[in-house]
Amino acid sequence: MQRVNSPRGIWRRNTNFFLTASVVIVTDQLSKLWIRSNLALGESLPETGFLRLTYVRNSGAAFGLFQDHSLLLIIVAIIGIATILFLVLFIYRRFDFVDTTPGRLSLGLILGGTVGNLIDRLGAGYVTDFIDVGIWPAFNAADSAVVIGASLLAYSLIQLTKGSERSNGQAT
Repeated sequence: MQRVNSPRGIWRRNTNFFLTASVVIVTDQLSKLWIRSNLALGESLPETGFLRLTYVRNSGAAFGLFQDHSLLLIIVAIIGIATILFLVLFIYRRFDFVDTTPGRLSLGLILGGTVGNLIDRLGAGYVTDFIDVGIWPAFNAADSAVVIGASLLAYSLIQLTKGSERSNGQAT
């Protein structure tokens, strides 16, 4: 009988988590590489319109907050990555949502997005953003993964709470 905490058991239990994070990281880094290789800084494709690819360098966080505070953002990202890995690999039994497919997928999306942007910060000192939607600040695939992951996590936590209330005989 195989122990669940063995390296093989950890991989098997978390395949969706690791695969999701890996796909996000690869997609994010390849899309940023394409943008940096094919567009000049500030250039847009198409030049006008609601949805464009625009090469932007962001030395801050979301919405341009904390500009030029890369060290702080790197530290926060490393703490977030360590927390997610610790949760998924070691204390998952204490939190029901981690043992669900939506929970693991959402944490994989968040981890992948965080690592994708951390790679940029460590390598270049800024994050490459390129998805330009109207008046919204430009963002990238990693940012999208974090937002989708956080939304999925919130939804799955709400559903888990509702299911727990029903099983306890409480009205919803």
